[in-house]
Amino acid sequence: MNKIEFTIQGASGRPIHADITSPEDAGSFPLVIFVHGFKGFKDWGTHHLTAGLFAGEGFRFLKFNFSHAGISQGGKDTFDDLDAFSANTFTKELFDLDQVITRALSGEDFPPPGEIFLIGHSLGGGISIIQTAEDKRVDKLVTWAAVGNFRSLWSNEQEESWRKDGVLYFENKRTNQQMPIDIGLLDDLNHHSERLNVLNAARTIRKPWLIVHGDADSSIPVQQAEELNRQQEQAQLLLVPDADHVFGAKHPWTDDKMPDHLHHVCMETIAFLREQSS
Repeated sequence: MNKIEFTIQGASGRPIHADITSPEDAGSFPLVIFVHGFKGFKDWGTHHLTAGLFAGEGFRFLKFNFSHAGISQGGKDTFDDLDAFSANTFTKELFDLDQVITRALSGEDFPPPGEIFLIGHSLGGGISIIQTAEDKRVDKLVTWAAVGNFRSLWSNEQEESWRKDGVLYFENKRTNQQMPIDIGLLDDLNHHSERLNVLNAARTIRKPWLIVHGDADSSIPVQQAEELNRQQEQAQLLLVPDADHVFGAKHPWTDDKMPDHLHHVCMETIAFLREQSS
């Protein structure tokens, strides 16, 4: 397999750090773009194993950090830029994803792909749903443990405190950091409420879509996957028994083998992408 790293200009001129893992053979391959979730990043846990598995099955696999993910290029897996993290918004993430797709199609870093597939996890799943609804360049969509409503990420009580204080803190249990999000994210959701309605976007998707969710997910309840499927009944719904929000993975991951639930999800995703290939 081959791996290259590159940087794209993202929202507010901030860098998007990205890498792509490709099969050994030269040529054009379908491109999978992996869209990480809240408090996620491209080098989290098992993502390198996922990239290697997809490359071994004949896909290019591109993963990237959103420009406001809070991790600098040197940070790798440390949230060392909480100023950027606090200034993130949903529309900034949509801008970043659009930039990534545009760069992938440019041929600047690798041969332009014949097809582009999105895999969005958690919050990245909601972003990917909106992107697919808006962007004809996306050929297929897979969501893993996707959020169906951005407002479900916090409680009404937290929102009241957020409005009062101008900032809301989210605990990162791995790093013990209190990670701030400015009121700008909530303002962004209110000002762009129609565009940022994930369920409305789901209704308009006309591309092949696989919805994957663990039925033991304690972060995003499985009912959100079922609700997404009700909006788009042509989508396929795969519920994974006993699987959690990250399908058995964690960070850091030191094993050279991915967890069984994640391997199952990856192979089902690969089968879906091949079966639905145009």
